[in-house]
Amino acid sequence: MAAAAAAPAGDNPYGLVQALKEGGVISIGTFVILVAMSIGTFYILFTKFFEQQKIISQGNKVRSSFWNSTNLKEASGKLDQKSAYRAIVDDTMVAQEQHGKLTNPVDQHDWMANSLARSQGGIGARLGEGLAFLATVGSTAPFIGLFGTVVGIYRALIKIGASGQASISTVAGPVGEALIMTALGLVVAVPAVLAYNWLIRRNKSIMEDLAAFTNDLHGYVMSEGKVKPAMVTGAATAPVAKGAQTRSAAAPTPAGTQPLTTGQTSTGQQAGTTVDRR
Repeated sequence: MAAAAAAPAGDNPYGLVQALKEGGVISIGTFVILVAMSIGTFYILFTKFFEQQKIISQGNKVRSSFWNSTNLKEASGKLDQKSAYRAIVDDTMVAQEQHGKLTNPVDQHDWMANSLARSQGGIGARLGEGLAFLATVGSTAPFIGLFGTVVGIYRALIKIGASGQASISTVAGPVGEALIMTALGLVVAVPAVLAYNWLIRRNKSIMEDLAAFTNDLHGYVMSEGKVKPAMVTGAATAPVAKGAQTRSAAAPTPAGTQPLTTGQTSTGQQAGTTVDRR
């Protein structure tokens, strides 16, 4: 009550500022740590959101125009230079060239599968950067706030004992100020947990799309350009007469120059299926 009477008009004697003043260095340090955690949380949230949104838009471009190109190099040129899908295509062409230079031949199917898996895994690792910080903030921020509360209550009880007054009006103010730290810890932790779960779910969806594209690309490479997704969004496809077949490749073409064909292969297999030529 004395603190409330001594406070200037318009100032809250039991607010955050007063709590930090009463708590001293420990309360101020706890508050600074929580603020830094909150800033880091929202920074990661927005940066990862824009990064994910960019990959999603790149996936839409792949579905609309990539498979309509005449060869891999032309298709790769339609993608952004720093696109995740562009990185997978470039790694595929590099793996094709490297396979022909091996002194101890490895089955091309296994070589391409391992190369594509490595490329896809690298993209997944980049998407997961920063999420560990969100998980750490979500799990530790309440305890950091609780630490500030415990210290604040301890200091408040010492002052109450020294003053010799234990009335509710004397106890409510200092204890309430100390509990502000617990509230701050929860305010920091809840957005971090929500952001972590949301970004994880979006990453899972993106990786599923990348896995589907990788599988289609693998089938295309191993079939020398005769196998690709059966349906391409936004693409104008001409009807194929019953029993009609596409022109078969007489000989393998150089890496990155295979034609992208539609319809059926020379062996009668429907496009869109993956051929294992192990």
